Amino acid sequence: MMIDRFRTGPRMSKIVRCSDLIFLSGQTSSGTSLADIVGQTREVLRRIDELLVEAGSDKSRLLSVTIYLRDMNFFGAMNAEWEAWLPEGAAPARATVEARMASPDLLVEMSVIAATQIRD
Repeated sequence: MMIDRFRTGPRMSKIVRCSDLIFLSGQTSSGTSLADIVGQTREVLRRIDELLVEAGSDKSRLLSVTIYLRDMNFFGAMNAEWEAWLPEGAAPARATVEARMASPDLLVEMSVIAATQIRD
């Protein structure tokens, strides 16, 4: 079984690909205190798009997403951005939980598992 790691640092890889599965590390915004939940959600989703393409996939191949919110009061606004971003018919298994973040500026983090593109 082949395991590929991309953007690997001392503690983690941003992408791990194993067989036909892609695992993304938890994605956050840059954490600027000026960004609200809508801005941070958009940035996280943009980062997920970029990493999936780099790994050979896209958001239509999502299998599972775990979303961490600093405050569940952000749920509605985050969900509006999520629903606008997600292709119709491509909803993954998903969980959303409230969690303490690594930095007080971070409002949302998403961890993704996706399938690779179908190969000929």
